[in-house]
Amino acid sequence: MPRIRVEVDGATYEDDVEPRLLLVHYLRERLGKVGTPVGCDTTNCGACTVLLDGLSVKSCSVLAVQADGRDVTTIEGLGAGGPHPLQRAFHEEHGLQCGFCTPGMIMSALDLLRENPDPSDEEIREGLEGNLCRCTGYQNIVRSVRRAAGDMRRPAQEPEVAS
Repeated sequence: MPRIRVEVDGATYEDDVEPRLLLVHYLRERLGKVGTPVGCDTTNCGACTVLLDGLSVKSCSVLAVQADGRDVTTIEGLGAGGPHPLQRAFHEEHGLQCGFCTPGMIMSALDLLRENPDPSDEEIREGLEGNLCRCTGYQNIVRSVRRAAGDMRRPAQEPEVAS
């Protein structure tokens, strides 16, 4: 059985894993990172999206052995120091819907905003097209990502202006 060493949300784990074990199952069943849901198991829905070395991947399409020596960020790691601007924006703009797709949406949006910190609505929709919302609530999700993009571009010391 291969032994892997992987950093997940800032903690290092070493485990023996079956070669065919998917990363999503390793995260959930071995590490208890249940914020990464198993959606469709076919890479279609994107609910299981995590960051692998800073890039979004669908963890149901990655073997745990492929994460050996790499850095994984889950939705739990994103909010470890308090809500991330994306998490706050999804809450404030009602982008949460039923919540099942939310972790994958947020992780994909984070990857999008790192690459393009000021995306248009069309670019947000294109960036999230690999993630499905079965509640059909894309309008609030797009608004959430747009709000987070603005919050993330704003310097930390700049006070918010009340409207």
